[in-house]
Amino acid sequence: MAGIYIHVPFCKTRCAYCDFYSTTLSELKPRYVEALCQELSMRYNYLHNEPINTLYFGGGTPSQLSETDFQKIFTCIDNIYSLKACQEITIEANPDDLTKEYVEMLTTLPFNRISIGIQTFQEPTLRLIGRRHTAKQAIEAVHRCQQQGFTNISIDLIYGLPSETPEQWFQDLQMALSLGVQHISAYHLTYEQGTRLWQMLQKHEIAEVDEDTSVELFRILCEEMRQAGYEHYEISNFALPGYRSRHNSAYWHEVPYLGAGPGAHSFDGESREWNVASLPTYIEALEAGRRDFERETLDKDTQYNEFIMTRLRTCEGFSLKTLQQRFGTTYHDYCLLLATPYMKRGWLLQKDDTLQLSPEGIFVSDDIISDLMKV
Repeated sequence: MAGIYIHVPFCKTRCAYCDFYSTTLSELKPRYVEALCQELSMRYNYLHNEPINTLYFGGGTPSQLSETDFQKIFTCIDNIYSLKACQEITIEANPDDLTKEYVEMLTTLPFNRISIGIQTFQEPTLRLIGRRHTAKQAIEAVHRCQQQGFTNISIDLIYGLPSETPEQWFQDLQMALSLGVQHISAYHLTYEQGTRLWQMLQKHEIAEVDEDTSVELFRILCEEMRQAGYEHYEISNFALPGYRSRHNSAYWHEVPYLGAGPGAHSFDGESREWNVASLPTYIEALEAGRRDFERETLDKDTQYNEFIMTRLRTCEGFSLKTLQQRFGTTYHDYCLLLATPYMKRGWLLQKDDTLQLSPEGIFVSDDIISDLMKV
């Protein structure tokens, strides 16, 4: 099985925290769609005829595309790769795009999962981080999708926002849980260099939450999700039973995927490719019959590091037997040697053949994963 990721770079405005490639050049949408289909056609052998299990439209803001745009893309993908085996087709959407008419349109297309970028229900913070919607619009968007029959809805939240308090984060979680969605992704804010929020931090116009507060926010997140019956199946992801993100889970288990669109990454098991992060350059190259991209062949150390990083983020952890079979005894012994201090502290657990983070270890997962890697 394999997956396809479609990067839709268009945004009405750019959020203050975002460093994903995006553009406000909406006049290029028709040429983008044609170039995207050209890329998909040129790369028909990339996945070696593996059945497509998941399809994910991310961004940017995929909900900036029209029904005609989606129809062209779906027709192209189905003709080249076939969607017969595809079990999950996700669209990321902004709440203010999800009008009654737009959601009704989405029901006529193959989408069976919607991921809504809410981030917070705190009105002042929404304005600070440059989101276009209000809390009221976010709530109405979720209800609208539910009323139109979507039964697999995810919402994105961000915590550790400037000067955020545990009380505010608790309120956000209670509101999110009251919506009855099947999946919640919650990410700690990172101040990416060059973003507007990073610039504000450098000028001391906003205050970053301290480490103790960050830990408390994450503790609240884990506890509230657990009490509500959500599985904590990956460090930043929570799902009701049966509603884990198939597409993102495939990333964490190194399933091959093709990424199409400007800035999109691809993985075939042995190498990674990434398209140029410029819409005009991307379009011009494909209109000339070529691709503008880079490729990296993964050496054994890099493959081992990615195995550790992705598998240890999941609730299942990884099999030590699989580690030894794939990388050999030297890597197996290296991993166990560096893992031993964390096992003694109770932050890593070895259950038979499996090594996984403990509930306490999740709080320091970045340090643990980093220490187990080859440098």
